[in-house]
Amino acid sequence: MKTVLFALNGSYSHTNLAVRAIGASLRDAGEDTVIIEKNLKDTRLSVLNTLVSENADVYGFSVYIWNVTEMLHFAAELKTLLPDAAIVFGGPEVSFADESFFTAYPYVDQIIAGEGEDAFPKLLHDLSLGYFKKHSIIMATPYQNFTQSGIYYDTIGDTPHGLVYYESVRGCPFACAYCLSSRAEGIRAKTAEKTLADLLLFEKFDDIRTVKLVDRTFNFNRERAKTIWRALSSDLYTKEYHFEVSAALLDDESFDILSKVPKGKFRLEIGVQSTNPDTICAIDRALDTEKTLAALERLHKNGNLHIHSDLIAGLPYENYESFGKSFDDVYGKGNVLQLGILKLLRGSKMRRDAEKYGIVYSPNPPYRVLKTDVLSFSELMRLETIDGLNDRFSNSGKFDYTFPYLPIASGSAFGFFDGLGDFAAEHFSCHEISRLPQAEAFRLIWEYAGSLAEKGNILDLTQIKQRLALDFLLGETRRLPPFLHTQTVTAEEKTEVLSHIEPQRRAACEVVKFPWLSDGVVIVDRVRRMIEQ
Repeated sequence: MKTVLFALNGSYSHTNLAVRAIGASLRDAGEDTVIIEKNLKDTRLSVLNTLVSENADVYGFSVYIWNVTEMLHFAAELKTLLPDAAIVFGGPEVSFADESFFTAYPYVDQIIAGEGEDAFPKLLHDLSLGYFKKHSIIMATPYQNFTQSGIYYDTIGDTPHGLVYYESVRGCPFACAYCLSSRAEGIRAKTAEKTLADLLLFEKFDDIRTVKLVDRTFNFNRERAKTIWRALSSDLYTKEYHFEVSAALLDDESFDILSKVPKGKFRLEIGVQSTNPDTICAIDRALDTEKTLAALERLHKNGNLHIHSDLIAGLPYENYESFGKSFDDVYGKGNVLQLGILKLLRGSKMRRDAEKYGIVYSPNPPYRVLKTDVLSFSELMRLETIDGLNDRFSNSGKFDYTFPYLPIASGSAFGFFDGLGDFAAEHFSCHEISRLPQAEAFRLIWEYAGSLAEKGNILDLTQIKQRLALDFLLGETRRLPPFLHTQTVTAEEKTEVLSHIEPQRRAACEVVKFPWLSDGVVIVDRVRRMIEQ
């Protein structure tokens, strides 16, 4: 019996761990198994042609909130072309569905709810014996051998590249109302030794850039986390490693270990979600806010880690002003601040409690909140604009000298971005910041800073211009535009500075003065993108 496991990823650089885990179990059971991984940018007909050409007996679809619409389209068309093939859905988006799902989507034959490593081989066994019950939901039991499982990429599927996923823990110690991890009972974790042995296996793949551990709270066990972090800091492990951690669980020894990690090797994702105590209580989030914020700042100041923090808009009791405070509390304490809109996942406590908090959400995936009893739809749209501006200027890494300095200097980072959205729409006719050319983006920030100063905001416009100029010189191949011209150097000074540069590089260099930097004079090499002070 031939089985196809089908994954539809967000992009070419992503891979799917679930189909590999289930595929390995099927191979171990002696099943003929093929893995097909495509992405959302592939044309629908080309993906459908790949599926149909396999002419399999069973097709297993890995379904998530962000690909369910496309997966349903593929399932409907596949069933039309191969009516005798069994189509099985699994994954978090369908694990909490009921029998009404089959009424709406009759071309889906079965659903596996929960972990599929044991359940899928049993399904195929039952099918071979004629026990296949159409339009039924299989309630899977937890995979018993998880703690002994491997990385899968070395045994099944295409050669990995870019970003790969690894799981060392199932379950979470917290029970946040918006998250499905709260539905799992207990925690199953691989030992530190097993985890390190697994991670070492990724070294055989030259094209892997980042290993993202999908564990919900990697440092739930401090000693285990510290053992792994110490080992990964060594030269034996060469990839970039991404962890989702609870900052409030970090102790002094953890901070010490993390401070010594080679720069660029670890990425830490730290969910804050809100700093409103009423909100934190309503979502059942066990979080020491002050400790979390202090940990964020301490980790970021070291400069060797990439720190990613999250906020969620649309939570209970979080109105526009309250969210603004949460934003200000977190802004500048990391490399990336992600502003997300709450999504009410199937099976989550927050979805069940939606009416209690006046939450109205879209009936279509990804079930985004549209308004709450304290946050209007128009306010959510303003937050979307702020998210886009923050991404463009703070998170992009293209304005590292100007941001987060300027928003913080203005008094309120949230107020800065809130006003910037209105200013961009009025003065630059820009309602979609992603479409604004980069040179115009620099002009936008400079003119907006000037408007704030005119309104009485105490800003050092000279330093702001210099910071913008330095970001422009480092990121653009063009000469500095006139509106960003800053303190110039004399011909004699320029000759003296460039005399230390190889002759063939001098034409690509620009010499400027930035008094707020330690040495004042900076050489910008357009070819190598280097700063020399």
